[in-house]
Amino acid sequence: MKKIVLLLFFFLILYVFLEEDIIIEEEPPVVQEENQEIRQQQEEREEQKSESPSQELEGNTFDLLNRSEEDLVKRLGEPDRKDPTAYGYEWYIYENLEDQYIQIGMEDGRSTTIFATGGSLQLNPIAIGDDYNQVMKEFPFKQTVSYQNDSGEFQFKINDEDIKQNPLVKLDDDLFAQFYFDTFTNSLSSIRIITGETLLRMKPYAIEYWGTLPEEQSFTNEEWNAIQQAREKQIFAITNVIRSRFQLEGLEWDESVSEVAYLHSEDMSNNNYFSHTSLNGDGLKERLGRKDIKYLSAGENIAALYVDAPAAVEGWLNSEGHRKAMLNEQFTHLGTGVHKNYYTQNFLQKF
Repeated sequence: MKKIVLLLFFFLILYVFLEEDIIIEEEPPVVQEENQEIRQQQEEREEQKSESPSQELEGNTFDLLNRSEEDLVKRLGEPDRKDPTAYGYEWYIYENLEDQYIQIGMEDGRSTTIFATGGSLQLNPIAIGDDYNQVMKEFPFKQTVSYQNDSGEFQFKINDEDIKQNPLVKLDDDLFAQFYFDTFTNSLSSIRIITGETLLRMKPYAIEYWGTLPEEQSFTNEEWNAIQQAREKQIFAITNVIRSRFQLEGLEWDESVSEVAYLHSEDMSNNNYFSHTSLNGDGLKERLGRKDIKYLSAGENIAALYVDAPAAVEGWLNSEGHRKAMLNEQFTHLGTGVHKNYYTQNFLQKF
């Protein structure tokens, strides 16, 4: 029986830091497809037996998984807001916990995924800020991670870059952890706990599979607008969490700058290109000028094909140019704009 292979790569690739109109660019992302023969089922099952780590994640953060809304509210209080997603669950956003930032995905009345960062998170036997090798010792990283359900057998293929930046670990038959690392400090930046079904819907890694993948959802323009606005707020919040980690002042939200960022993301998405320079030749300087926005210096990060806002921000953190923009101590304001899976950050140093 033939096995279908899906290779989907989600990489961040461009950066601009504008002082006047200087632009630095790299190459755009790639999506590939190919076919392979399926491995023998017995070999796959044997691999799965030895795949789960010897340690188990414990602590208050992971006690939040598979909980009802009532239970979550008892533990954390009401969320700061509830954000729609493109993957069937709704994010419950907790932005104002002390030294913690948590997004909890709720679906059918239960929590099915968590994205979290912050120095006070309880993540035994590891912690945010731990060294890469220390985390790998507790949870060995592999380049093939398997999952099986009634719809088929699936293998997530973790490439060399993902092994360094966001490896995937199988915790049990239907539970996985994505560890997001800051490769510049070689330390754990954030973590995502996710069920197998949700992981299949999101497809953050290449997949080899036999059987059937979940059908992709379609959305109305109104639904996309709500998802996009939610992602914009999450990018803003997580960016400030990361700045706080490096003892930098938080950025202020600028609605006019957000409109500029959104229009560029929309333009790239609708016209199928990926660049800091618009098809009419305009750069960030011209786009800000059309809105009569005054500033001393400005910078722009763009990304495409990341599955959601946390993934995009962690990707920016691991690119030298984008990182410099996020951690620039002179910037004071930020506007973010998202159109489907195109993301733009515009930073300003105001007078």
